[in-house]
Amino acid sequence: MGRIDDVINVAGHRLSTGQMEEVLASHKDVAECAVVGVNDSLKGEVPVGFVVLKAGVSRPENELCKELVELVRDRIGPVAFFKTAAVVSKLPKTRSGKILRGTIRKIADGIDWTMPPTIEDAAALDEMGKVLTKLGYPARH
Repeated sequence: MGRIDDVINVAGHRLSTGQMEEVLASHKDVAECAVVGVNDSLKGEVPVGFVVLKAGVSRPENELCKELVELVRDRIGPVAFFKTAAVVSKLPKTRSGKILRGTIRKIADGIDWTMPPTIEDAAALDEMGKVLTKLGYPARH
């Protein structure tokens, strides 16, 4: 848990994205997940979660996301302000397996970013941009 982006500031509360990831990962349908802090004009930062479903799981995305939001609210509390989750087919990772949380955050915040040379699958970042646009976040390249 030594990640630099492990702590976000939500309305003056310092919260661990790693702790939120642990809660999301405990859901029976989630194979892997990532939570990033995205800039928000009112709260400072807000957490946004991305989950990859286990093989064979086929559920309505809005139903699953609602369960995930409730799960975080129950285990961490409403102070986490976790209200946004999305299902993705895969998380963008480096060839060594690290999730590209910093790049995901830049995409969500509308900050120019470059394709990391160590990325495992560039299509995963393209999908992330599409999902973030669908969620209402600006996606620039």
